[in-house]
Amino acid sequence: GAAVLVSSQLSAHVTLEARTATTDSYYKAAFGVGHGCEGSPTVRLRVRIPDGVTGVKPQPKAGWEVATVKTKLEKPIIGSHGETITEVVSEVVWSGGKLLDEHFDQFLMQMKLPKAAPGSVLYFPVVQDCEKGVNRWIEIPEAGKKKLGDYKQPAAALTLIAKP
Repeated sequence: GAAVLVSSQLSAHVTLEARTATTDSYYKAAFGVGHGCEGSPTVRLRVRIPDGVTGVKPQPKAGWEVATVKTKLEKPIIGSHGETITEVVSEVVWSGGKLLDEHFDQFLMQMKLPKAAPGSVLYFPVVQDCEKGVNRWIEIPEAGKKKLGDYKQPAAALTLIAKP
């Protein structure tokens, strides 16, 4: 019974399909959207990209427009191929489509994860706009509150693990 309760709670949020990934690696993020806003269809999904993530490339989605918001870095960084990176994608937005409340879908992007300590967690705040209403999956855990049940609208989380 507890497993059913946990899986039903997880499907109520915008979550990442793979919730762990190797530090300093390329990662395909699949954001699962399991419902609309109290019955209203989803018409736009905005995903904020955490600091340190580079090389973000969203996958086009039939029936939707995809756009990126870029932010200039205060200090340029060197990419994995020796290139100088002066700006990064800070947000990806899919809009113009319509995902009915009774349907499920995934929104995909590829990215380069930062070199960080195993156990580090990257949070991807997501705003889900619907024809009527909005779900703001933006809550990031504070000290002492780390369980999913501690939050009504948690941000999608990715835990970094050591290279094999």
